[in-house]
Parts: sequence; structure tokens; C-alpha cells
Amino acid sequence: MNTCLKLPEGKTITIEEAKQLLERYRTALSKTGEQLGWAYEQAAFPYTVHEREAVLYLQGDGRLYKGMAISVRTAGEETFIDVVLPPRATNGDKGKANEFSKWLAKTLGGELHLFSGRTMTFGGV
Repeated sequence: MNTCLKLPEGKTITIEEAKQLLERYRTALSKTGEQLGWAYEQAAFPYTVHEREAVLYLQGDGRLYKGMAISVRTAGEETFIDVVLPPRATNGDKGKANEFSKWLAKTLGGELHLFSGRTMTFGGV
């Protein structure tokens, strides 16, 4: 099961830049938690990040969340960010992947192809 973000024409990204965006997302969640006065980041992003062979593996807390993988690929002139759920992923993982994918799409623009097969367009693409 996967979702992918097709970046706007001419826009590219590396896995390192994707990792930086993931950290920016986590920081934003942490700041939300500070404003709310509780550990929102852990509830909103219950994953630890590991990088291996140009893929970001997000390992879940084991209870409600199992994990996902994030990778960057190019096909000709087009660049995609893929978010893939393993077969053992939970509905919680799917929800978190959708939230992060939508945040990425709002941040970078492009065409987001959701797990449901629907497509959302961001940034006037």
C-alpha cells in the first residue's frame, strides 16, 4: 500500500532534503505540544527514524503503529516522494502517512495520490 507525491515540473528533492522536511514536521508537532502543554509530538508522530540505502524507515511504537517507509524516485523529468506502508501496517499508520503526505504536498506543491486512489493537487499544479 503506498501513496506518492508527484512534485511540480522542474522541482526535485533528495532523500536528505526529505529527511530535513521530516524533521521540520516533527519540530512543528513538538511546538504544537508546547502550546498545548502536553507531549503532543509523541502522540502525533510515534515513530523513530532510521535511514538505510536512501530510504527513511519510520519504526512505530509497536503497539498501535508498526511503521512506514519514505523514499524519493525520479522517472524521466519527474520526481516523486513515495510513502509506503508494509503489509502489517495499522489503520493508525495509514492515518499518520496521510497526514504527513498532505503536509508534504502543502509544503512542496504537486499532485498527491492517496491510498484511496484519489488525487489532490496543491500549489496550482
